[in-house]
Amino acid sequence: MTESIDHDRLFKELISTFFIEFIDLFFPEVINYIDPASVTLLDKEIFTDITAGDKYEADLIAQVKFREEPSFFLIHIEAESTSRSRFDKRMFRYFARLHEKFDLPIYPIVIFSYDSPKKIASSNYQINFPDFEVLKFNYRVIQLNQLNWRDFLNRDNPVASALMSKMNIVPTDRPKVKAECLRLLVTLKLNPAKMQLISGFIDTYLKLNQSEEQIFQTKLGSFKQEEQEKVMQIVTSWMQQGIEQGIDQGIQREKDLIVRLIKRKLGTIDPKLEADVRGLGIESIEVLGEALLDFSTEEDLRNWLNNFNN
Repeated sequence: MTESIDHDRLFKELISTFFIEFIDLFFPEVINYIDPASVTLLDKEIFTDITAGDKYEADLIAQVKFREEPSFFLIHIEAESTSRSRFDKRMFRYFARLHEKFDLPIYPIVIFSYDSPKKIASSNYQINFPDFEVLKFNYRVIQLNQLNWRDFLNRDNPVASALMSKMNIVPTDRPKVKAECLRLLVTLKLNPAKMQLISGFIDTYLKLNQSEEQIFQTKLGSFKQEEQEKVMQIVTSWMQQGIEQGIDQGIQREKDLIVRLIKRKLGTIDPKLEADVRGLGIESIEVLGEALLDFSTEEDLRNWLNNFNN
């Protein structure tokens, strides 16, 4: 079973945490005219499509100040993990409704992170007549599957370290890209929380199989000693998290099994009793599994729990 990935959450967390770095990486000209200290992330905006009855939530909206000026504008960023038809129209609707509500200039950006299609995505929405152009709405596009990860290898930017993992990568380069993402990350000297955010992002999108892991380890061997040690600290933490998750999942499966056996033997039980059972530690669950053989009623289970807790 394929593990589900919450792409929207991952990208929103990355961009909101490293907002200025994101803008600097892809739109350095914008950095020249904004005041970095003025960035305020606004509450989410939800729009209703009256005709379709659907609700849409704008991904990320930041209010920023023009450098050395008293005026503000908005930067609106959408992160899209799938290719959608008529997304250009949705971007225009976001723009129109945000402009109506805030009455501020808006700099619209969309980052496409899907693997396919590879064709270049639209960056504008138009309304034309044979004799008259009514509207041409433009927005900036970052299409990761059109970007070469090698172009970002030496960018001293945490967003580059994370997003290289979603760029155009030849399958045989996956282990190398993962190693290079981590090499760049450890040179940035981020605090532990930010380091964990980016390393988790990289590991999510570059899960390696056994043969790829061997190539990955070989690539690490070519790094400087200090870089090797820091990267291995990250890899070791991944391994420990995997072990802990495996243990937690094993405990949860055992609890699920015991609850099913209880219900099969006693029928439906009080939800509070079920919660009490699920709250037991692994050793207690194992003891309950043996004691269950002697239960005949729900009261037997209740008495066992009371006596065990006392």
